[in-house]
Amino acid sequence: MSLPLIAIVGRPNVGKSSLLNRLAGRRVSIVEPTAGVTRDRVIVAVEALGRRFEVMDTGGLGLVDEDRLKEHIESQIEVALESCDGVLFVVDAKEGLVPGDELVARRLRKLGRPVALVVNKVESRTEELGVHEWQRLGFGEPLPTSALEGFGTTDVLQRVVSELLPPERRAEEDQPADEAVLKFAVVGKRNSGKSTLINHLAGAERVIVSEIPGTTRDAIDVVFDVTLESGPRRLMAIDTAGVRKRSRLQDAIELFSYTRATESIRRADVVLHLFDVREEISQVDKKVAHYYSLHHKPVVIVGNKIDLVPDLDLEKWDRYIRQQLSGLRFAPVAFVSAKDGFNVVETLDLLVDLHEQAGRRIGTAELNDALQDAKTRLSPKSRSKVPRLYYGTQIDVRPPTILVFVNDPKLFRGQYERYLSNILRERFDLPEVPIKLIFRERTRARPGEAPQDARPV
Repeated sequence: MSLPLIAIVGRPNVGKSSLLNRLAGRRVSIVEPTAGVTRDRVIVAVEALGRRFEVMDTGGLGLVDEDRLKEHIESQIEVALESCDGVLFVVDAKEGLVPGDELVARRLRKLGRPVALVVNKVESRTEELGVHEWQRLGFGEPLPTSALEGFGTTDVLQRVVSELLPPERRAEEDQPADEAVLKFAVVGKRNSGKSTLINHLAGAERVIVSEIPGTTRDAIDVVFDVTLESGPRRLMAIDTAGVRKRSRLQDAIELFSYTRATESIRRADVVLHLFDVREEISQVDKKVAHYYSLHHKPVVIVGNKIDLVPDLDLEKWDRYIRQQLSGLRFAPVAFVSAKDGFNVVETLDLLVDLHEQAGRRIGTAELNDALQDAKTRLSPKSRSKVPRLYYGTQIDVRPPTILVFVNDPKLFRGQYERYLSNILRERFDLPEVPIKLIFRERTRARPGEAPQDARPV
């Protein structure tokens, strides 16, 4: 059961994305004074005045897009209007009523949904007094607002709750928040098939699919239900902008998109790294793989578009990937066709398994037996000091985080750290997820002493 949905619509550049960000209390949509920045439907859950609902940002109605995406954007807006429960119609107080606003108004009158008119960019007393002129559009009392400064947004939320939300769906709002859903980011180079995969999972044209590189600029969250081998699951796929070298970022919009992609990786539970099997692993892929390692994210490496290479040697490609992405040698590799849906559900099963691996806990006694065995087999090399590993304890999950007390942390970081991680993955049936090791100095170990400094860091 879904939450009630409110769509924000209007002509280009009237402040729809700014309003969404203000209602959400965080930057969700890209805000840039360029017509056509928001191309997909961007949805965020909002809680206000005792109600939970979703707010959807859309592309500008009537947009003429130089990137030839007008038809795609119009179709996304049409789906938004048909699926929403109410509409926030946003206009620009500074520009006044223009033909584009009349065009939007005509479409909304035929919709049969409750509409609240939001007059945005009201930043003076004169502009506030002038909002009554907008009543001629026929959507009741206009709401003077400045999404940028926060003026009037409380009134907008009150109007949403009192007039736009369907009261009969209150019972559905007790469902778990999005944070309870397994979240995975779909990451890869531009035009690797990320949006095609998201649309296949959602069972609808949820995000724009186009051969024009760079179509997706926002990070789009898509919640969907799927039946896996382990049973029915609810997942959230985060579609991100195609990553590329930062030196090639052409404008502020692409910089925001790059930042949003890295934010999505950090908030995801698992990452699907997608690449086109017709192309070689690039420096961009390697740099993103290093970013996963820094944040200890479980990763499924996914080769897409195998339908276009029917004679592909999968074993050879598997070896090639592990050679090129050496920091992710433990990560599982899957090959799919997002367009045809081949092996997609099986890949989601793999994703869920990684999430479960990352949530396992290791007993302290078993952990210390493994650490001492590893030290006996191989000890760090040092000419000036004898390396001493005293004991360890697990302090967190997702990722499994091990605090290890040693006499000198510098002796254990780097190569020996990777050695210990491999040993622990093998010993405790965590073959495909990263383990985070934190080394802390302790000058001496006292047998039987309670580890007073073995606390989370």
